[in-house]
Amino acid sequence: MSELKLKPGLYLYPTPAGAYQAISTPQTNKPGRFLQRLLQQPQTPALTLEELCRLAETDDEAKVLELLHHCQQLGWVQGVDEVLSAPQTALEILLPDLLGQISETGKVLLADEQGLYLACSGFTHEVAEELSALSADLATVHQRRSGLLISNMGIASHAWAIVDVFGCSQIGFWPLFIGNHHFVIAIAGIPHFNQAEFVTLIWALSIRYAKKDSPKQGE
Repeated sequence: MSELKLKPGLYLYPTPAGAYQAISTPQTNKPGRFLQRLLQQPQTPALTLEELCRLAETDDEAKVLELLHHCQQLGWVQGVDEVLSAPQTALEILLPDLLGQISETGKVLLADEQGLYLACSGFTHEVAEELSALSADLATVHQRRSGLLISNMGIASHAWAIVDVFGCSQIGFWPLFIGNHHFVIAIAGIPHFNQAEFVTLIWALSIRYAKKDSPKQGE
């Protein structure tokens, strides 16, 4: 892979697909850990071998270029022309607006693993409380039955949905595994995870909840 070269003057930034890949499963591999560490940076790092080796926790420049190439081929990372900084606004102020941008209906909530909602957009307080409790119940069911889904049926997704007669999701529940924390996003209607706001959301949560855990994840 000696023909791989970095384009100068760019900064490394995850795509929405890369942000989702980083948090969609509790199991981590090298690309996943690389993406997680990228999302824990206070600003987009320069696209240099030094920065890439730091993020990948290796001194092997050839391997880190292969890793970057792999992530690029899968559409998980992109190069941007200017430095972007992580959100500085307090999460309780930032989250409702970001959540509202990742759903066609604007109805979204973020809950923790105990079934308590941390922020919501579009739902009433009572509905948000019930959906958050339901998200915790679904997580428990999934944990107990994931062996069947993954091993016997080849279904690796951790997401659940309540669907209509046509099989379209009326409300879906997507887990976010960030550091040692487990969150759930509940969305009414069609999710818009392909938006820039989704990257900002995962970036903000990673800075808040995963940064202290990151050294242990790479071991």
